[in-house]
Amino acid sequence: MASERFEMRIDSELLERLDQWRQGEDDTPSRAEAVRRLIEAGLAHDNKGRAPHLSDGEKLIAMMLAELIKKTGVDVDTNVDLVEKVILGGHYWALGWEMPGIFHGHTDKQSRVRFVVDVLDMWSFIEEAFEELNEGDKARLASEADPFGKHVQFPGFDGNNESEHLGIARFLVDDLERFSRFRDGRRDLNSHFPTLEGYGRMLRAFEPIRKNLVGRRLSVNELVSILNSRRAAD
Repeated sequence: MASERFEMRIDSELLERLDQWRQGEDDTPSRAEAVRRLIEAGLAHDNKGRAPHLSDGEKLIAMMLAELIKKTGVDVDTNVDLVEKVILGGHYWALGWEMPGIFHGHTDKQSRVRFVVDVLDMWSFIEEAFEELNEGDKARLASEADPFGKHVQFPGFDGNNESEHLGIARFLVDDLERFSRFRDGRRDLNSHFPTLEGYGRMLRAFEPIRKNLVGRRLSVNELVSILNSRRAAD
């Protein structure tokens, strides 16, 4: 996707609010990335926290299905009478109470989906390049990128503190069947330790390299640079 340079000026108060917001993000994005994410969120009209809403067409379909189920006697788990009362009375909040598995109000943040996709893409390149190294290059990587260069495999996301990222990754790999190298029964993609800040640093090192990876793999020097960036700065 083509991109264009865009410049803007904002006052110091708004800039401070922007910095506070990006500090609260998992990977502490740059100001430019933070502005892009906020624009995306605004354009997406995030409905998180709102009561379920049905359009007039959806109401009609739901009522027709309810009548059809009653007349045919089909056995369903849904409380058809409740659905009819909700629609007729406008009590849409009740759907969230009675059917939390459907009307849970959760929507994956687009910024997190993009972050997970970028991480999976990066680790695909890293693992592929590592597998093709000869023993001498692997020994060099282990030495120059210690301790990250010894066992080079995507560890996943932390199931305790990064559950949304882990859920997105599993859905991409298992349900959408993307990033096939991670679709291995021996991998549960749960790192059991925090990963986001380290991945953020790795992505910032990887992104300029990614633009020039057409038809080739990562070099040993590039692997050393990316893996070492995972380490927090002193």
